[in-house]
Order: sequence, then C-alpha cells, then structure tokens
Amino acid sequence: MLKQHLLVLVAAGALSITAPFAAAQDAPPADQQSQPSHEHPGWQRGAQDPAQRTQELTKRLKLTSDQQAKVQEILQSSHSQMEALHQDSSLSQQDRRTKMMDIHKGANDQVRALLDSNQQKKWDEMQARREQHMENHRSGNAGSEPQAAPPQQ
Repeated sequence: MLKQHLLVLVAAGALSITAPFAAAQDAPPADQQSQPSHEHPGWQRGAQDPAQRTQELTKRLKLTSDQQAKVQEILQSSHSQMEALHQDSSLSQQDRRTKMMDIHKGANDQVRALLDSNQQKKWDEMQARREQHMENHRSGNAGSEPQAAPPQQ
C-alpha cells in the first residue's frame, strides 16, 4: 500500500515538473509573442475566427441570415487587417496599438449599423460590459467581484 502511494506521488511529481516544458514547446519564441490582449475573446488575435464570432453574435443578437453574411464579411476584413498589422514591424508598438484600436472601432461601428434597434441595444450592452471588463483589468481589479450581467433575452 505504501509503495502504491509512493509511486503515485512520484508520478504526480514527474508530471508537474515536465508539464511546463511540454507547454513551452508549443509556445512561440519570446521574441515573436505579442502583448497579451485583454479584449473580448472574439477579438483576440487567433482566439476566435470570424465565423465563430459570427455564430456567437447570431446567438446573442438573433441575427438574420443577411446580417450574418454581412457581419462575417466585416469581421473577416478586420481580422485580415489586424493580421497584416501584426506582421508590420515598421510601426512602433504604440502606433500599431492605435491602428488596431481604429480597426476594431471601425468594425464595431459597421456591425452596429447593420442591427435593428433591439439588436443595437443588446450590442451596446455587450460593448459596455466589455469596456468595464477592460477597465477593471487595466486598473488591477480583475480579481474583484464580477458585476452581474443583465439577463439575456
């Protein structure tokens, strides 16, 4: 019995030691890593492709098929622009961030323009929650109590 417990402890120790090394093999080199994004997961580089984000918005906002096609086109365009900007090493980090924020705002404005008044209200609530989350994270309150989200309809 003691041998079995010892074996389990040794195996767990070996796993805890090797896990970080296995994870490090999958991560890009430090000089290729970008600053972590604290935006909504749908807008993070590589976190969600435009089709996934469109499906998420379809569920939350009850998009029509016409709206879905247009939203996905907007998201694909902004995703491509973000990718190109990420690869552009001629810009300073601050200039790159400013341009990314402009692309993000432009895409948000285009999506909002496609929505009816009820959808716009939900969209605005989603954006307000996102902004609050980002502000909490920036001010170091990410670990504080989360605010209750309004009920989804």
